[in-house]
Amino acid sequence: MNGWRAVRWALLLLATMNFPIEAGLDYLLKPRRIAPDTYVFVGLAEDFSRSNGGNIVNTGFIVTTEGVLVIDTGSSRLYGEQMRRAIAAVTDQPVRQVLITHHHPDHYFGNQGFRDVPIVALAGSIGGMKQEGGAFADNLYRMAGDWMRDTEPLAALQEARPGRSTIGGHDIELIALKGHTQADLAVLDHTTGVLFAGDLVFWQRAATTPHAAIADWLAALDRLQALKWKTIVPGHGEPHADARGIAQTRGYLKWLDATLRQAAADGRDMPELLRIPLPAEFAGIALARQEFDRSIAHLYRDFEQNVLSGATRQ
Repeated sequence: MNGWRAVRWALLLLATMNFPIEAGLDYLLKPRRIAPDTYVFVGLAEDFSRSNGGNIVNTGFIVTTEGVLVIDTGSSRLYGEQMRRAIAAVTDQPVRQVLITHHHPDHYFGNQGFRDVPIVALAGSIGGMKQEGGAFADNLYRMAGDWMRDTEPLAALQEARPGRSTIGGHDIELIALKGHTQADLAVLDHTTGVLFAGDLVFWQRAATTPHAAIADWLAALDRLQALKWKTIVPGHGEPHADARGIAQTRGYLKWLDATLRQAAADGRDMPELLRIPLPAEFAGIALARQEFDRSIAHLYRDFEQNVLSGATRQ
């Protein structure tokens, strides 16, 4: 009897203990060195889910003699904290600054792990974080569950100033663009030739379009391609040493634009569009069907409105 009471007390104690959220939730972040002083955490080509916790994005960091520059912080408080520990395992240099490429939650919801250092983004991104962060958080809690526990949409506070500066022996250029969102920051390290392109570039993972302006996006891709870089880190997909990601993203956006434009001109409705087969060159890209269907929801009404506006003017 005494033994049974001991077991019951032990079970009660276990039930009331507050185990850390990290128990069993490990992003397994392993920094990959892609150039001198330059590391990337490569995310999965998947949607947010309870199995991956939102580990679907590329984040990275540059180690300089004046501290570490972090590019994007991932999808949750937990990701940001684990990312910071992974950085500390590589270098004793403190984190100097965080650069956020845009306001989508998989790129900045790890900011809590870096709240003691300056977190920098373009003004339009800061506005987007403040306006949409709460809605993003609600959606991600539903999609990823406990991985998101205690995550708050901590917006960047410091506005990025485009241009070049030397930081700890690295010639860093901040480039203000738009198209994927209203404010997209690219980071080019002229010292190593690594370009962090954010979600302006996808590789072997279909582009997302909730805030897209396709014409602006295509112009941004042209500007990125004209820069002098050696390695490009897309927002999603493997880093690579040529323009294949830019070319694939450009090709997909041009096809998407032409398809939606023609459908609107033909008077096709959304259910008809959902049945359109994807071209072979894009059908094999991860999440291509899902993202095309989402793009119809995101963009098609504007194409229809443009057709109606043209007819009204005539």
